[in-house]
Amino acid sequence: MTPSTGMRMLALFLVAAPAMRIGMAAQDNPSPDHKPRHLQYKLIDMGTFGGPNSLFSNPGSNVINDRGVASGFADTAIPDPYDPNCAFDCWVNHGFIWKNGKRIELGSLPGGASNFPVWINNGGLTAGASQNGLIDPLTAFPEYRAVRWSNGGRIMKLATLGGHQSAANAINDHNELVGAALNTIPDPFASAMTESFVIFAPAATQARATLWQNGAIHDLGTLGGNDAVAMLVNDQPQVAGISYTSSIPNPVTGIPTIDPFLWDQGRIRDLGSLGGTFGIPNWLNSVGQVVGQSNLAGDEIFHPFLSTRGRPMRDLGTLGGDSGIAFWINDAGEVVGQADLPGPGPQAHDAFLWRRGVMTDLGTVSGDPCSRALSINSQGQIVGSSTTCTEFLHGFLWENGGPMIDLNALVLPGSGLTVRDGTQINDRGEIAGHGVLPNGDVHAILLIPGGDCDEECEGRIGASQRNAAPARVQGKDEAREQLTVRVPGRSGTSVRPPG
Repeated sequence: MTPSTGMRMLALFLVAAPAMRIGMAAQDNPSPDHKPRHLQYKLIDMGTFGGPNSLFSNPGSNVINDRGVASGFADTAIPDPYDPNCAFDCWVNHGFIWKNGKRIELGSLPGGASNFPVWINNGGLTAGASQNGLIDPLTAFPEYRAVRWSNGGRIMKLATLGGHQSAANAINDHNELVGAALNTIPDPFASAMTESFVIFAPAATQARATLWQNGAIHDLGTLGGNDAVAMLVNDQPQVAGISYTSSIPNPVTGIPTIDPFLWDQGRIRDLGSLGGTFGIPNWLNSVGQVVGQSNLAGDEIFHPFLSTRGRPMRDLGTLGGDSGIAFWINDAGEVVGQADLPGPGPQAHDAFLWRRGVMTDLGTVSGDPCSRALSINSQGQIVGSSTTCTEFLHGFLWENGGPMIDLNALVLPGSGLTVRDGTQINDRGEIAGHGVLPNGDVHAILLIPGGDCDEECEGRIGASQRNAAPARVQGKDEAREQLTVRVPGRSGTSVRPPG
């Protein structure tokens, strides 16, 4: 698999294998008679605007805030007028905000068809991009412009750098936005970034990492190349993103080397690599810690990394196999993601929790061969999906030292949807994810805690765990020895369905 393939998809491997179990901390090893308290969840279907599907943005985006307000996008019944140059599934898509039990439809810029919100802050403001009805004369693709929606749905277009496209990827609680904007300088390598890490597709001019602050746009610079994209921002503001390190393509990918960066107080810092030519951040916490994945030398495998306040990245290792990805880090420094298990040929991967130098394999549910952890909140609750190794199957919740619980066992019956993933869990324990209808359509869903499990709920939990793969732990010394792993990249805020 090439690094460019890794930019567009998440690698999933196929063969399951056991991992060595090493002692866990007392809180992660409840006694045999320990019975953690479980909650039931009410499932709220976000529905659509007449089309088949609705989605939250990919992992690595904040789609539900700590007040329970969520933002995503949904198909209308209108065919995409730019087909085959569709942004998503060739229906016109409109964003939405869900708050106080109501869904507010988000409009596009004048003349525009589709829009895509990707991030919501605690004030309810939403960042993303909207089509404007124009065609980029340099690429013949529809133009997108970075926008911000108010918590009432009013749209505001953001400033540009003179080029034909821009998109906002994130917004902090001070209403500062980050993303990318094109300037007017021709560049042959810009598309490799814009097609994978922001909503707009081909680019003929330089893509620059941008910060929108108090109505003004700021170019954050690069690591030596011509192109960069800002992907994440905290309240400092510190900004994480990716940049070319030069203008010289490397022989492996045919594009310049890409490194993750942290921008802080006007300075852009290279977070380095684990020896390869591609790395990307997936989350930035409030204290300046960045996690993601980076290729090792040779660009055949990749490992999860952690960088603290701009220092060079640390390899977090794997569960004994080749590759791994870190998707999220909370403010306590707890990291979750997926990592390969040992074994020949294509390798299975399991969800992991990395804490204080120890990587814990969280297992799977329902006898599924693989799993991936996507989000962890301040209470240490983890959500993700138990998978076929190529497709999401069952959303899960892991808490109180485990074991992993199938979210379908916690949901009150009657929704008609199968919960396939938990994309994010906020600090109130509310979960944003996706459910599948019997006909295969995917809907964005919210799971809202609704009281203690009754006997029927506990029975569903027990049934779901009879064939579950148990959690395993990778010790500190073993983790340091696992220096051979790489994982394909997050699709950034591109509008591809998770999984």
